[in-house]
Amino acid sequence: MTELQPLDAGFIELEDSDQRISLGIAAVAILAGTPPTRTEFEAALGERVAANDRMRQRIRRTPLDMTAPVWEPDPNFDLAHHIRWSALPAPADESALRDFVATELVERLDRDHPLWECVVLDRLAGGRWALILKAHHTLVDGVSGINLFESLCDERESDARSAGVPTGERNTGESGQKSWFGWAVTGLRLPVDVPRYAMGMARSLFPVMAALVSAPASSSLNGPIGRQRRYTIARASLTEIREIGRGFDATVNDVVLAAVTAAYRAVLLGRGEDPTGDSVRILVPVSMRAAEAKAVLDNRVSAVVSLLPLHLEDPVERLTAIHRRMVRQKSGGAAQAEKSLLALAGRLPFASVAWSVRLLSRLPQRGVTAVATNVPGPHRTLTLLGSEVLELLPAIPIAMRLRTGIAILSYGDQLTFGITGDYDSTPDLEVLADGIHTAIADLLAAARARSRESSP
Repeated sequence: MTELQPLDAGFIELEDSDQRISLGIAAVAILAGTPPTRTEFEAALGERVAANDRMRQRIRRTPLDMTAPVWEPDPNFDLAHHIRWSALPAPADESALRDFVATELVERLDRDHPLWECVVLDRLAGGRWALILKAHHTLVDGVSGINLFESLCDERESDARSAGVPTGERNTGESGQKSWFGWAVTGLRLPVDVPRYAMGMARSLFPVMAALVSAPASSSLNGPIGRQRRYTIARASLTEIREIGRGFDATVNDVVLAAVTAAYRAVLLGRGEDPTGDSVRILVPVSMRAAEAKAVLDNRVSAVVSLLPLHLEDPVERLTAIHRRMVRQKSGGAAQAEKSLLALAGRLPFASVAWSVRLLSRLPQRGVTAVATNVPGPHRTLTLLGSEVLELLPAIPIAMRLRTGIAILSYGDQLTFGITGDYDSTPDLEVLADGIHTAIADLLAAARARSRESSP
């Protein structure tokens, strides 16, 4: 058995704090042709799941949460618990698919079993089918979630020859579960360990904590959320995003955030609200995953928190401002500070961490207005039981009074924005998608105009 780390366990605590939320992350694969038979699909999936211990483990909690939850083998593991077949209503188009994904984001995963499931949609318009892989945020972050999907796809010859099969276990060299003696030893070390962590953390966490304490201007983007969701999609060419980045000496992530900024500006203007420079503070997860931990199923992320310059009308000025802010925040060590904070949490008795998460989750936070996570996906074309994966669409949950969330995922040359919204408070969710498309088109035109002007 292996203990859950504080961030992994925190997502369980967060979900338990609000019956209206589900913290499942989804990857939606659009595939060519017709699906395999149920027998073929179950046989292939069973073989691939057998190679990953974590996919056959469930969470077991301890009384009063005195010690951290642990992953334990599900004694009654049955693949049938994790596979569902469904169909979309005619005409089975993208609109119907989006509605189905929104419904899936509401459904909680069964805690009595391993926290993942596959949903097969056996008919999509255009001679296609779809597979939705949903896993709890406790089990995966964005990077490990996409790698989990890849592990279920067909192997290439080079993959088959590679040594070792990922098991989903942490390669820490530790037995995992801490005994009471272990906690006692940890307690004795705290007077030494805490000051050592505290000095470095205080310097780099101060900008993050100051940002969260000083709430942004009030807007309709924060507030109570219900159980129902909306889901929509925006698409962009990764080649064009990189062209914009080269034109203005910015990163792909900078360009993505500039498009997201323009989209939120359009939403607020459409609602008759003033898009000021302190209207939207966005949380941007940053992967801390080492290359050798690519296949490990857990969360290895930190985050930076930044105000978006919604007050700037010019798209190039917005991109420049975002680039400067992200450089400043990353160089300030905000992401590393939060990583250190998680390391310190791992040294504390779990009960204190769990109770702190429950308390914080019940406070009406206004420090963060939105979340946008950018995950690099597969460069190569994937196949699943012989069917080519045409598209990969990301979908993330919302919680903590955040009425929208945006997941950005690359696959080949396509960058897809999966946008989740609270059903009641975001009837204009399509404005976000349209705003992203418009912003990228504007920036691309500006980058090409600049290139023509600089050419001899």
